[in-house]
Amino acid sequence: KKYTVITGASSGIGRETVKAFANRGKNLIVAARRTENLEALKCEILEQHPTLDVVIRTVDLSVLENVYQFYSSLKDFRLETWINNAGFGNYDSVAQQDLRKINTMLRLNIEALTILSSLFVRDYKNTPGTQLINLSSCGGYTIVPTAVTYCATKFYVSTFTEGLSWELIETGAKMRAKVLAPAATQTEFGKKANNVDTYDYDKAFGTYHTSQQMAEFLLKLYDSDSTLGIVDRETFQFELRPPMFPYANGSTHNQHTN
Repeated sequence: KKYTVITGASSGIGRETVKAFANRGKNLIVAARRTENLEALKCEILEQHPTLDVVIRTVDLSVLENVYQFYSSLKDFRLETWINNAGFGNYDSVAQQDLRKINTMLRLNIEALTILSSLFVRDYKNTPGTQLINLSSCGGYTIVPTAVTYCATKFYVSTFTEGLSWELIETGAKMRAKVLAPAATQTEFGKKANNVDTYDYDKAFGTYHTSQQMAEFLLKLYDSDSTLGIVDRETFQFELRPPMFPYANGSTHNQHTN
């Protein structure tokens, strides 16, 4: 059996992505902190797709040790697709932001994603049909006021994944790396980013996508040869694109190792 791994699977885009891949007949490994949400999701999937295998991993990926243990726990599974969806945001000025929250956000959005991506690439880069999809944001291509640090984490995700995509292509690897960059999407993101118990997307944004729509966009990216799937922050149109950041592979000023 082959498996699709999805982190941050207990709600929002991750949860809808799990359901979308289940509809494709994919066996799943779903990871998040909330076991009860994962169990409910597993039951929902198996009611509709009883022949699928759905494996639950309860894990807090903001803890470095957990990241390595999580990946190691999957050594007996044959992986096909890895989707790094786990992450959260923060709205506040740099001067006022809660540094304990920021520290956790940096570990989850950047450190865990980098480690899991690297381990997956190391083990599966030459396996035909494998894909790595990392969740960034349109804030990973545009600096949003009062979300500077969050955007910086997503700029990292975007540049890291685009650079990895070039690296895989240039070395003749079989794996493809891709980045999905949503705009405002109705999830628990708003509550977490603003440190509130309730959040009204109609009041805050007016225009936004649902998690189900974003999962559909992710599948379009998955089915394509494009590296980037991005939502235009002004028009909310979804576009498939080549990498957007400059890649200096032809520069005479690169380091020479020979």
